[in-house]
Amino acid sequence: MPVLTPLEIEALRLSLWVSVWAVAASLPLGIACAWILARLRFPGKSLLDGAIHLPLVLPPVVVGYALLVLFGRQGAIGRTLFALTGFSFAFNWKGAALASAVVSFPLMVRAIRLSLESVDRGVEAAAATLGAGPVRVFFTVTLPLAMPGVLAGVILAFARSLSEFGATITFVSSIPGQTRTLPLALYALTQVPGGEAPAFRLCVISVAIAFATLVAADALARRIDRRMRG
Repeated sequence: MPVLTPLEIEALRLSLWVSVWAVAASLPLGIACAWILARLRFPGKSLLDGAIHLPLVLPPVVVGYALLVLFGRQGAIGRTLFALTGFSFAFNWKGAALASAVVSFPLMVRAIRLSLESVDRGVEAAAATLGAGPVRVFFTVTLPLAMPGVLAGVILAFARSLSEFGATITFVSSIPGQTRTLPLALYALTQVPGGEAPAFRLCVISVAIAFATLVAADALARRIDRRMRG
């Protein structure tokens, strides 16, 4: 395969950077939301569930426009955030990470929730009878037992973040070195003469990364499950 050009390398590096940050920043909230949906009963739970999973069924462009209205430089939240802290999501990699996190968040929550629901509540009760408080039970019993699901959620969110296009281009545009991730770079290359070859290379790279990620995640999840059973 021909050597990648600097622009292609930059798009690859930026995609990995954005995806890692999108997953890392949303993971604590994802675990919290999954636990709430798995363990608590309260009025409006179905509304919360629907709101969390809404990005799955909305067109990505709608998600991107909503983020622009809320977190853009003149958005409802973005204006205040910039005035108070000087921080802005507009037209930089942070906005791309936010878009990727929002779009991939439902996949993360769903995987973690299913894993939490499968944890034996009797084991948690036994830990509680031995004097462990709720927080300690969660971090020493519940979370380790649910770790394969947490890992699955992380991998699904990471893979989805790598492929994010519509919300990103709508929210933060396609700026080389700032917001032009692999999907955006691939699309840009298809719009210019002679871009077929580099576009094909980026396509192959995207497929290879996604496939390798899923295979590695499956192997790691099996290893964790064997260790926990042993």
